[in-house]
Amino acid sequence: MKYYILAGEASGDLHGSNLMKALLKEDINADIRFWGGDLMQAAGGTLVKHYKERAFMGFTEIIMNLAKIFKLISFCKSDIKAFNPDVVVFIDNSGFNLRIAKWAKQHHFRTNYYISPQVWASRSSRVKAIKRDIDAMYVILPFVKPFYKKYDYNVTFVGHPLIDAITNREQVDEFKFRETHNLSNKPIIALLPGSRKQEITKMLSVMLSLVGDYPDYQFVIAGAPSQDYCFYETFIKSHDVKFISNKTYDLLSVSNAALVTSGTATLETALFKVPQVVCYKGSNLSYQIAKRIITLKFISLVNLVMDKEVVTELIQNDFNKKRLKRELDKILDPDARHKLFIEYYELEQALGGKGASEKTAKLIYNGLS
Repeated sequence: MKYYILAGEASGDLHGSNLMKALLKEDINADIRFWGGDLMQAAGGTLVKHYKERAFMGFTEIIMNLAKIFKLISFCKSDIKAFNPDVVVFIDNSGFNLRIAKWAKQHHFRTNYYISPQVWASRSSRVKAIKRDIDAMYVILPFVKPFYKKYDYNVTFVGHPLIDAITNREQVDEFKFRETHNLSNKPIIALLPGSRKQEITKMLSVMLSLVGDYPDYQFVIAGAPSQDYCFYETFIKSHDVKFISNKTYDLLSVSNAALVTSGTATLETALFKVPQVVCYKGSNLSYQIAKRIITLKFISLVNLVMDKEVVTELIQNDFNKKRLKRELDKILDPDARHKLFIEYYELEQALGGKGASEKTAKLIYNGLS
């Protein structure tokens, strides 16, 4: 069969690569063409566009790049038409993917969606378009299935693919890891400032402002694969901090605590059982707009899945050095850490166990027969 897969961002690349591996096991003659990143490219198939080419964040930046976005949408439609796939598979990235899905359905392509757009967070009116344009939806968060049921749309909960990505990875030799990256024996506080330049610019300076207050710890920045070191260098300056690129999972596996920008990384950090403070700050315009359309009590996936505050969230003006230090002190306390570890275990159970990629690949393939 011929599969056309559309993923954006580093997390979409990760989940897309595991889905592709599972599809190639299910359908050994699969012909896969995709938009994604390095991990998907390593899995096989033909890369059309790298997600770095369309990594726009926030309302302001999207408006500034509308011409480029519309050009990419037009190219994508032409490329799908030329490839003529048996199914188009969308992975998250709703702003781009839902536009393509509408066109694909109108042109009689089968449409599957893996990892639902966050319609449960804002603009639930989009469910009407999803029901119209998506033949099958596979969701990875347990609360999303009952959300869609309210709209009389039957979706399949397949479990969260991060569980496989984390539990199946090769274990890290901590001594060797520290030696390779010139790290001391001090306990590590990981800094995960996001993957986009706008995120890093807003987050990293505040995170780094704590370095001098914790001489008994070693701060290490988890560099995103989409950004070069020279970009981070402007923020690091004279701070006593280490930088490790594209090794976030290895870093989390040896970390004592983490300061994490809201997003998939909050869930990854929790699955590594690392105490964390969740951070988020956007432009004032983007924040004011988001505040009016987002209907959730929490922004981190950890708290959303558990439906309570498991990890502290510092949003917008609350994300400052004073608050960040206070919350970091809390998660370094042994009693607080013990309570958090129990919550993390319950979180993992709620996410549905192993095999999300394999389940989804089987459902996609069987849907074509």
